[in-house]
Amino acid sequence: MTDHKTGTRDVPHRRLLTLAGVAGIAYTLSWMAGLALTAPSPKLTASGAEITAALAGHQAAVAAQFALTEGLPAAGLAIVSIALARTARRSAATVAAWAALIAGAMAALISMLQFALGAVLAGTASPGTAHLLYDAVNRLDGVKMLTLAILGLAAAASGVLPRWLRYTGITLTVAITASGIAYLLLLQGLAILAAPALVLLLLFITGTGITVGAAKTTIGAAQPAHRVLAVVRARK
Repeated sequence: MTDHKTGTRDVPHRRLLTLAGVAGIAYTLSWMAGLALTAPSPKLTASGAEITAALAGHQAAVAAQFALTEGLPAAGLAIVSIALARTARRSAATVAAWAALIAGAMAALISMLQFALGAVLAGTASPGTAHLLYDAVNRLDGVKMLTLAILGLAAAASGVLPRWLRYTGITLTVAITASGIAYLLLLQGLAILAAPALVLLLLFITGTGITVGAAKTTIGAAQPAHRVLAVVRARK
């Protein structure tokens, strides 16, 4: 459908099919599939012996869970962050764009590193190695959460997201910062904070992916009309 006053085309049926939109949806679906697996989750303060005992007989499930909650989501996180940064830059929110790009890229890289360490952890039988790897994965989770807090704040400050999603980004920043500190310092008593932070994160990444994807599609559809107007004005 074409708006004859502006020359833009309405393309709502394509909005969810953009790369950023698909990546945002896939991010949440991958996490949900990973959490649905019956894989053990030792305490943050578990000893090497406790870790190996918990993981024994569940190696395949542990490896699959790391793939679904760290490996695959890293790609979705990178795609949504890049799309967000581009949209923010087009809106002249340069600082927010760079912050979102850097924070998103760092979080995606950390997530990939966690996936690699988790794959090794799933196959180790040495308590000492298991303890070292498990601590590293959890502390990296804390660092990743803090970078995601920056991403949420940058997205909210960019001004390119709808109000409800900006509020979600701000709430995410607060919740995931507290959770990140708990994991970085291995504070088992505060590990429960990760649950609400994760819910907010999934909502934020999926919503942002769909929103910036739709914005990109709309802008792309409007470009031909703008070019025609420019040519007409030049001839006048």
